[in-house]
Amino acid sequence: MAGSSLEGDLRSLGFDVRTAADAAGVTAALAAVPARERVALVDPRFVGHVHALRLALTDPRFPAAATRGALSVQPEARTALARAAAASAAGNGGGALPAVPASVPATVPGGAGPAQPPVGSAPDPGAGASAVGALAAAPGEAAPAATPGAADAPSWVDDIAARLDADGVAVHRPELGVLVAAVPGDAPARARARDAVDAVDDERVRLRSAVKSRDGFFTTFCISPYSRYIARWCARRGLTPNQVTTASLLTALIAAACAATGTRPGFVSAGVLLIASFVLDCTDGQLARYSLQYSTLGAWLDATFDRAKEYAYYAGLALGAARADGDDVWALALGAMVLQTCRHVVDFAFNEANHDATGNTSPTAALSGRLDSVGWTVWLRRMVVLPIGERWAMIAVLTAFTTPRITFAVLLIGCALAACYTTAGRVLRSLTRRAERTDRAARALAELADSGPLAESAAKAAARKAGSYLAPLSAALGAAAVLAGTAAAGFGSWVPVGCAVLYAVLAGVAVAAPLKGPLDWLVPPLFRAAEYGTILILAARSEVNGALPAAFGLVAAVAYHHYDTVYRIRGGTGAPPRRLVRAIGGHEGRTVVVTLAAALLHHQNQGFTIALTALAAALALTVLIESIRFWVSSKAPAVHDETGEPA
Repeated sequence: MAGSSLEGDLRSLGFDVRTAADAAGVTAALAAVPARERVALVDPRFVGHVHALRLALTDPRFPAAATRGALSVQPEARTALARAAAASAAGNGGGALPAVPASVPATVPGGAGPAQPPVGSAPDPGAGASAVGALAAAPGEAAPAATPGAADAPSWVDDIAARLDADGVAVHRPELGVLVAAVPGDAPARARARDAVDAVDDERVRLRSAVKSRDGFFTTFCISPYSRYIARWCARRGLTPNQVTTASLLTALIAAACAATGTRPGFVSAGVLLIASFVLDCTDGQLARYSLQYSTLGAWLDATFDRAKEYAYYAGLALGAARADGDDVWALALGAMVLQTCRHVVDFAFNEANHDATGNTSPTAALSGRLDSVGWTVWLRRMVVLPIGERWAMIAVLTAFTTPRITFAVLLIGCALAACYTTAGRVLRSLTRRAERTDRAARALAELADSGPLAESAAKAAARKAGSYLAPLSAALGAAAVLAGTAAAGFGSWVPVGCAVLYAVLAGVAVAAPLKGPLDWLVPPLFRAAEYGTILILAARSEVNGALPAAFGLVAAVAYHHYDTVYRIRGGTGAPPRRLVRAIGGHEGRTVVVTLAAALLHHQNQGFTIALTALAAALALTVLIESIRFWVSSKAPAVHDETGEPA
């Protein structure tokens, strides 16, 4: 594409196109675009795929992005762009463009402003050849190569991008692979660039790149081969990723309702709908990557809805078991939720602890890298950890053909083995690597710990050296004390209360110093296991009607708060405000309150159930109001999971 087709392609991407004849015109055109909008500079000699422009000009996750001959800048980097444009103009002889004009399109579809002159065809000045990216040729597609001995023409747009980098603005340069982005300097070079464009189907590349580069076996081979086409269908009909995410949630809730009927047709329908929900769950991310519709709200919805879908389905299975034959599996359902949440916290805490660690090497990591070179071991290791695809497929099949009790039993065994495998590997890596944890990592772990006023008071009185093994040891001893004491004592005993107080003190000792030790990432998951496990044990031991469903609701509310904390940290905005954490008591405060409720209300028939229900409702209301307010109005950068790590 070149000449007049460039203007059409830019307009198809949602830009209002304006042209400038010289540097002064560029500056004036930039000033005419409202400060709240993204702007882009495109060399009119540009020849390349539309998707190459799309990647460089429309991705909302970066303050600035560029490819050969094209640059886009978000509002927060507009001031730096103005400086770079002025400096580049001064360096090109007092403000004249080097050869041809650059276009300055605004970023918002349907943006206001008078019609501007079209880009028009540009001459073929200078000498050179097309620059063709060849980073990752697809199977069956050879990456075109630039003509030997030829070079691209200089571009004022590329000079501005380099100046932005020098000014401290992180300019994202997308990997184009076989896609073409070039600024040819003469007619032969332009012809070669056009031939290179014609040799590669950018729609095929776009579809392939909509799929995560790393995902589970079931997702990769059983879902993604067709879900990407569903994503394209949605994109062509104007559907957004958030709408698909909501459809996935509704489908899962209908599946849970089918499971709650307790009938075999209901269980079969639930299994089918659960798979359909997972297909939509894959589709929303692929639609976001296909159309580059990333958003902060979308990332939050995708993450939290995954948990809501799975845990609602657990509740539906428990209700269905009671309706089918009176089987009470609420303890198993709650156990599955506790185990799955603790697994996720292990993942998050380990990754945050090592996010930017220096000297981050170990023999265990080296062995893992060598195993990655053997294809079958990669897929085996991904399946062993039971990522969301394998897990949901297993749950769906077991729901359709067995009973809820068998489904939960197999799920618990599988998740327990996966948890042992992943945690043991991470402990070995942590013990054998020589790494220096940063203040950022220590702060993230402290935020994940979710310590309340009781632990904070104990921490002030404790003295501990940073980097030792005392933190995970104190957390483990505290968790063991409260769990063992609660399990050993009869329901209504004051022993769990004393153990919970001891747990609060030891939790304070654990966080008394920055969490920079090799195993300090274990502290948050140990706290989660202690709090959730205590609630589970007390509800199961109470033998009070409705206590386990109420405990399920309470753990679900607290788990939402903890997932919310995780995704805020991953989005770079930090944890929820301390006033919220203190208001809901922190993990140790809630543990003390629940044990107190069991000791004080055990004589009343429904007292403990009512207390758990009231606590669950109060916590859910408090954290949801603050969370929704934050994510809806958040200025956090758009974040999207590209890793394919188990969820």
